[in-house]
Amino acid sequence: MYPKPSLIERLRAKDAFLIGTWAKIPALETVELIGHVGFDFVVVDMEHAPHSFQTAYQVIAFGQSTGMSVIARVPDRSGSAAQRLLDAGIDGILVPRVETAEQAVDVTAAMAFPPMGYRGMGYTSRAARWGLDSAAEYLEHGRTNIFRGIQIEDMGALAAIEEILEAPALNAIFIGYGDLQLSSGLSASDPKLRELEDKVLKAANARNIPCGTAVQKPEEAVRCRDAGYRYVMVSADTTLFAHAARGLIQETRAAIR
Repeated sequence: MYPKPSLIERLRAKDAFLIGTWAKIPALETVELIGHVGFDFVVVDMEHAPHSFQTAYQVIAFGQSTGMSVIARVPDRSGSAAQRLLDAGIDGILVPRVETAEQAVDVTAAMAFPPMGYRGMGYTSRAARWGLDSAAEYLEHGRTNIFRGIQIEDMGALAAIEEILEAPALNAIFIGYGDLQLSSGLSASDPKLRELEDKVLKAANARNIPCGTAVQKPEEAVRCRDAGYRYVMVSADTTLFAHAARGLIQETRAAIR
């Protein structure tokens, strides 16, 4: 059922750099197309798009059927969505707005089985092929093959990255520049942010904890790879459709004229 090797295993490989995009449209066809054209993973955006648990569940199944990994950005750091998404067979979860080491410990513990966390047993769910897998296989997959990530979107969190990275169940991070720029008033290219970015990347890579971010253009993805990121989300399904549609109508009207 799951892509082999798992997403987190691929991200931990030497010189890893995976490319994904955001799924904001609650439609299965767009997710299937994203998988068919060759993206490594897709992120169901439950924070900034109208995805319910039901649509997220469908995205998981459809995305994985193409061989693509699927993770979800949950709505908040309450942990209320984690259990159901994990038992739906998702490859990982990304939690927004994590600001302290204590929050990092708590939100990632919700994604991990004891003794590392407090995720509950549910091996008759899709995550264990509805009970066709053994309880031992289900637990092993949950402990070793789930992407348990947090978003760093605050200057204080960037500064406290060494402490945050010590969260026992944490195995991936993401620098969210949109909210980071809003909260700090700095541009993404500001030397202060670049200095903190370098600090985060060095700390994460020293622990083999993959760090990712979101970009809009291929050249930005290249910069991220060279800087030490392990994964990026490039654009989003909404943006891809909007730009392609606008380009097509403009070209068609120009040709008619």
